[in-house]
Amino acid sequence: MPLSHLAEEICDPPTLKLSQKARDLKAQGEAVIHLGSGEPLNKTPQSAIDHCRKLLETGEIRYSPTEGAPTLIQAIIGYTEKNYAKTVDKQNVIVCNGAKHALYTLIMTIINPDEEVIIPAPYWVSYPELVKMAYGQPVIVPCTNDQFFPNMTDISAAVTSKTRAIIINSPNNPSGAIFPDALIKELVDFCAKNDLYLIMDDIYHKLAFDNQTPVSCYSFSNGNPETSKLVVINGVSKLYGMTGFRIGWAVANHRVIAGMSTIAAQTVSCASILTQTAAVGALTGDQAPVESLRLTLQNNRDIMLRELKQLANVKVRVPKGTFYCLPDFSAYEKDSVKLSEYLLEKALVVTIPGKEFGIEGHLRLSYCGSEQDIIEGVARIKWALDTQSPDTIQIGNRTVRRK
Repeated sequence: MPLSHLAEEICDPPTLKLSQKARDLKAQGEAVIHLGSGEPLNKTPQSAIDHCRKLLETGEIRYSPTEGAPTLIQAIIGYTEKNYAKTVDKQNVIVCNGAKHALYTLIMTIINPDEEVIIPAPYWVSYPELVKMAYGQPVIVPCTNDQFFPNMTDISAAVTSKTRAIIINSPNNPSGAIFPDALIKELVDFCAKNDLYLIMDDIYHKLAFDNQTPVSCYSFSNGNPETSKLVVINGVSKLYGMTGFRIGWAVANHRVIAGMSTIAAQTVSCASILTQTAAVGALTGDQAPVESLRLTLQNNRDIMLRELKQLANVKVRVPKGTFYCLPDFSAYEKDSVKLSEYLLEKALVVTIPGKEFGIEGHLRLSYCGSEQDIIEGVARIKWALDTQSPDTIQIGNRTVRRK
């Protein structure tokens, strides 16, 4: 049965495919350890639950305006002012079904067929596919240093007459890198000078470690906000661990927001009023859960780094934020897909191939699970790769032999 070219050409997200495979193996009773997850273990903040409960008790679960419930719009305006030192109006905000949907709707709004979007590597796996879904052309700018920062010279060289936007994610998934303030300034200035959209995916912006605070892109934007092409994407999934609520948003000039609203109205109508109400509770309630999650992740990161030191041939750059690190395993196997498949088959450990993020020879490892999973997961990886390790290992209730 033939499908559309788009449906045939767009790739499934490898993170979701591997998560499903892990669930299937667990359902079969296998002792799988998931070091590929982007979903923290914390509970939903109580303030979000309380807001949900109050709305449910009224029985009035209705549509909201396409651009979002007024209460959530106001909460996002307050969040933007507090965390970005930027005052925006309600016509500068749209609520979407998660940050991914915000990115999709934005790209569908600003990109025409064959126009180009510059994406520095390593990048989140969905960026190129989202651009392709708008029949645009993703232009990947390879990483040329071991710090996972893009180089402005390389970005500038990639710009053509078809370039429409640049997507930046800092703190970065998959590397955990936080881009220097000077680089963010260069990007803001460059995009303003060249009339390009600068899309800042800030979904991890408060999950930063070692007393670092990612700079606000608005610090360097001095133009009229109504003509600015600076767009900030955010949401509650990562910061509050509310992945299942699917609430994200975009902040941009009113013309972009109006275009996004038109597209959203014809696709999803609006985000669920119930989950929007929960997001209001999260944004306006006690913020202690955010700091608790950040500290837990920083502790888990330190455990991950400690355990990885046991693999002498693995090189890892210390992540400064997010849930992830991106170690270089090329000394063991340069083909990251082959290596990831081997580790799942042999050691029942889920990892994500670096190839999917535009950087071969690496694996993305997540530390947002339990401390025990991190320790045992890395131990299994070491056993599977290090020929000096014992010939057998206990995985669940089975003794497994390397050969």
